Amino acid sequence: MSAEFELELLSSGWGLIEGPRVDEHDNFYFSDVPNGGVRRRTPGGEIEVVVPKRRGVGGMVLHADGGVVVSGRNIQHVTEAGSTVLFAPEVAGFNDMHTDALGRVYVGSLRRNPFDESSADEAGELYRINLDGSVDEVYGEVRLTNGIGFSPDGTRLYHSDSIPGRVWVSDVDGDSVTNRREFVRDSQVPDGLAVDVDGGVWVALAEGGRVQRYTPDGESDVAVPVPDQFVTSVCFGGADMRDLYVVTGGGTSDGGCVYRTRAPVAGVPTALAQVRLSQ
Repeated sequence: MSAEFELELLSSGWGLIEGPRVDEHDNFYFSDVPNGGVRRRTPGGEIEVVVPKRRGVGGMVLHADGGVVVSGRNIQHVTEAGSTVLFAPEVAGFNDMHTDALGRVYVGSLRRNPFDESSADEAGELYRINLDGSVDEVYGEVRLTNGIGFSPDGTRLYHSDSIPGRVWVSDVDGDSVTNRREFVRDSQVPDGLAVDVDGGVWVALAEGGRVQRYTPDGESDVAVPVPDQFVTSVCFGGADMRDLYVVTGGGTSDGGCVYRTRAPVAGVPTALAQVRLSQ
């Protein structure tokens, strides 16, 4: 696959941006990890506050009942009416998250503070929050959890583990996630990721200044150059799911930025979260 990309700058001047998502009305959601808050950019370019102040939101998904499910020190479902804590174990926090086709939420935990070099180097886990609010540990030994995504048919789970510079892939069969193995290794620090309908995996490289697409066999394919070395995450959106949104961590004088370009292939839609606490 060959392609040329022209980036459109949609917003700038933020801190470390994470958690990009696009809803059915083409509103773009993003978080500012150090400065706090989740915001929504309308198609007209207006920026609205969705979740005020909350810091450390490394990932989010939209919920079928409205609002967003966000990470941070715990996992919360936040709506205009209030917030509900879905999961709050004794960990340092949570980072990126994604839904499977059923609307269950997969999220990675942090047992060390990635912004504190003195923090104990303890590996975290990948968890699944089920539809009734119960939680399963999928696997452990994740050094620095980041992007999560599924293949188009749902039989593969991809998961960035940034400290060893790897993207893992596991086999998925219903509730079973097995055979975790290395999909790609990249010293430029794999961060957020998104998957397209051909099975390609688009990975933001936090020290690479680009989004790199890998084929389903793990081979490097097209790259999207970004004018900031610190590329944190990526997602698809738009009516045809070919709008590719890229966010950065503020490695230049422009601060954290939101870019949009056109991809040569459509992305896999992200299912709405369906998780609810049992009554």
